[in-house]
Amino acid sequence: MPSTPTTSADAADAAASVAAIAAFFETLTPDTIGALDRVYAADARFKDPFNEVQGLAAIMRIYAHMFETLHGPRFVVTGRVLQGRECFLTWNFCFRFKGIQPATAQTVRGCSHLVLDAHGRIAVHRDYWDAAEELYEKIPVLGGLMRWLRKRASS
Repeated sequence: MPSTPTTSADAADAAASVAAIAAFFETLTPDTIGALDRVYAADARFKDPFNEVQGLAAIMRIYAHMFETLHGPRFVVTGRVLQGRECFLTWNFCFRFKGIQPATAQTVRGCSHLVLDAHGRIAVHRDYWDAAEELYEKIPVLGGLMRWLRKRASS
């Protein structure tokens, strides 16, 4: 586990890094994927409900795939919690599906746990969001099944 900043300067550096990371994600485009090395360490680890990869090239492929398969994907960071070199970002991920209901705006709400390295870059990135509620329930046919299962499982 990375060390915790011990001085106010270290804490200010971590806060500045998190602000830059949040701004980077909010302005991410297909053209800026190549600049991911500004916010990710070369050997960073990334995990979300669909992927688990290590290394900058693999992380770049995930973001490139996002832009290839969705219309207008963008992140809106809604909150930040920073403690030492670890932070949580809460966010809304806004997009439209390309093949299914392409005119309907979608929003996935989630959070990212980030661990920063000594240079303020992301060493570990873990996304948390409910794929069933936030994604599968929005897909015709599958959505009906997922809502039925959720209703059956609730008390």
